[in-house]
Amino acid sequence: MKIKLLFTIVLLTGFAAANAQNVNIPDSEFKSALTSNNEINTNNDNQIQFSEAAAFTGTLDCSGQGIHNLTGIEAFTALTGLDCSSNQLTNLNLSSNTALTDLNCEDNHLSSIDVTNNTLLVSLKCDENQLTSIDISNNPALELIACRENQLTSLDLATNPALVFVACEHNQITSLDLSGQPILSFLNCSYNQLIY
Repeated sequence: MKIKLLFTIVLLTGFAAANAQNVNIPDSEFKSALTSNNEINTNNDNQIQFSEAAAFTGTLDCSGQGIHNLTGIEAFTALTGLDCSSNQLTNLNLSSNTALTDLNCEDNHLSSIDVTNNTLLVSLKCDENQLTSIDISNNPALELIACRENQLTSLDLATNPALVFVACEHNQITSLDLSGQPILSFLNCSYNQLIY
């Protein structure tokens, strides 16, 4: 009896250890996008291991896949680009993706986005969402922000001196201070609540 019990415990422990190595990806569409990518799923199984996620340094394109939830993206700590546009996302937390330089999350249902730990971010496209605010105060390398057609009431660009492109039309922005953008070359802030 003791041997049988010990054998069962060893089997369960081994099974739990194997599963602990896999990234939790509850959204089946997101998981499918990851497992079908041979650059990410290098062992071609039906799972994404933490080692595979951490090793991926490129751009992940999972646009237009019907994804509702990006849980699991936090394991991709070396990810440099993410295109998750045209999905069904309502929030996006990329605080663990500190190597990220390019983000396209346009055309979702985002009411919140967290890019506060993405200090290397150069390009942020978050058009056509439901954002009422966005904090880009910790993104000093940001050169491009496109946040058209949201519900933003303000856009603080004070700590973004590298900006060359700002497109924030079709929001509810009441004031916009551009004094800290010495190299800005493109600005579209039409269809807001700005008083000139």
